[in-house]
Amino acid sequence: MKKVMTYAYTSFNLGDDLFLKILFERYPHTKFVLFANHEYKEIFKSLTNVEVISNNSLLMRGSNFIFRTLKKPVLIQRWIAKKCDLAVYIGGSLFIQSENWELSLRKNKDLLIKRQPFFLLGANFGPFQDETFYLEHKELFKHYEDVCFREKHSYTMFSDLENVRQADDIVFQLKRSSVGLSGNKIVISVIKPSVKENLKSYENIYYEKMSEISKHFIDQGYRVTLMSFCKYEGDMEAINKIIEKVPADYQKSIDQYVYEKNIDEALSVIADSTFVVASRFHAMILGWVYNKPIFPIVYSTKMTNVMKDVGYSGGYSEFDQLINLKPEVVFENMSQELLRIEERQKTSAKHFKILDETLS
Repeated sequence: MKKVMTYAYTSFNLGDDLFLKILFERYPHTKFVLFANHEYKEIFKSLTNVEVISNNSLLMRGSNFIFRTLKKPVLIQRWIAKKCDLAVYIGGSLFIQSENWELSLRKNKDLLIKRQPFFLLGANFGPFQDETFYLEHKELFKHYEDVCFREKHSYTMFSDLENVRQADDIVFQLKRSSVGLSGNKIVISVIKPSVKENLKSYENIYYEKMSEISKHFIDQGYRVTLMSFCKYEGDMEAINKIIEKVPADYQKSIDQYVYEKNIDEALSVIADSTFVVASRFHAMILGWVYNKPIFPIVYSTKMTNVMKDVGYSGGYSEFDQLINLKPEVVFENMSQELLRIEERQKTSAKHFKILDETLS
């Protein structure tokens, strides 16, 4: 049985946890090693091919602190990684330029182990401001066995590299156990805008508009579920702020759902809805997967890039347009033509084309 060192964003974000679920379930006869919070053992407890090594134990926290202080790679993790046959880095927005991007780049370089194939799957590149950021990462990607981006915009920037490919978002491959037929429930996936520097100034108008949309749907006889995809990123605070702006007599028609560790339960919330207002990228993708009409609240070009790639023709609002957004316009999108995703499901599987060959 081959052993794979797995790198991912492990902060109990539904979208990123779905990446891991799809990866682990695709290769039941491969052993995956994941450094993460010990509670990830609960998330993947039904999968016997997953070994979660706690990165928040006293020993690991101490060693992480020491090696961060010395600006050295974490030796315990690297020692375990060397015992693996290959490495997979799976995720979405993994390469956004921040103030400390050089440190992130160094950490990514430290993940490479001589003669060990390294796969990058599911990501998009950017946004970024400096040409140096792009060029440094292009040099890094040359050392990877395989790079598969989830949208054409990122692929185009690196298409001259022979090891770079593109396929639709990995979550399009999700195996649907069922699609609910609830006739009177909509989902609004929320975010806390101020978590992102470029959205801080839109926080109040965002909460105001989500409350207006909630009230309008309730007036039309619907129940509204405000859904948190990532508690760590402030989604619960966002839910509370939105509810505060809704009159008391409307609040009895609002439910809250917070994803923490139960992936299937979270998916059922989307599956049982009639309509999805998607402030989260993967709320948009899951709406399509479960054959729901959607209305994206666009916080990043990664959303518009993918909307363009898949041919989405329904309505949406970017954050700088929120002030003009009318709840009636959102409601009208319930009757939009549903997106056919059969071809997307097929092309999404191409993310694993080279990994399939390596693990066969």
